[in-house]
Amino acid sequence: MANTLIVTFIAEDRPGVVEQLSEIVDAHGGNWLESRMAHLAETFAGVARVEIAKDKSDALRGALTALGDEGFHVMVRDAGTDGAAPAGAVIDFEIVGPDHPGIVHELTRTIAGLKASVEEMETWTEGAPHGGGTLFHARTSVRLPDGLSEEDFRDALEDSANALVVDIVIGDE
Repeated sequence: MANTLIVTFIAEDRPGVVEQLSEIVDAHGGNWLESRMAHLAETFAGVARVEIAKDKSDALRGALTALGDEGFHVMVRDAGTDGAAPAGAVIDFEIVGPDHPGIVHELTRTIAGLKASVEEMETWTEGAPHGGGTLFHARTSVRLPDGLSEEDFRDALEDSANALVVDIVIGDE
């Protein structure tokens, strides 16, 4: 019987971080199924879904958390086991506008208020053309709950974007 684990990790960015983690997973007979990783401000962070035989799960947990002695911050937890695919439509959108505090909070407050769920979110800033300050960008996928129409979600998101003074492109617009 297999156990599925979610492994989150943070380490100072350097060559070999992922190799070190994957070596431990492989040495314990685990299978690295999927992951998301990023380099942010001289730090490397990620989350991975790993499958391993139940009788080897505790040893893998121990080996991964022991990486704390080498500068890693690692957390391991059991993944959900119901296997049911989430219900509801997925809406993708992008925003761009002048950077200022509160953009992510306002967007996620709108999303949570609608009982929708962030599936993926990527944010970044960059200099505006012609020395016009800093632009904030977000690329987001949201799963709508049953009973929430795409139109109602769009309306709420557009209201939020207008209040934030950012441009928004929803789906294939």
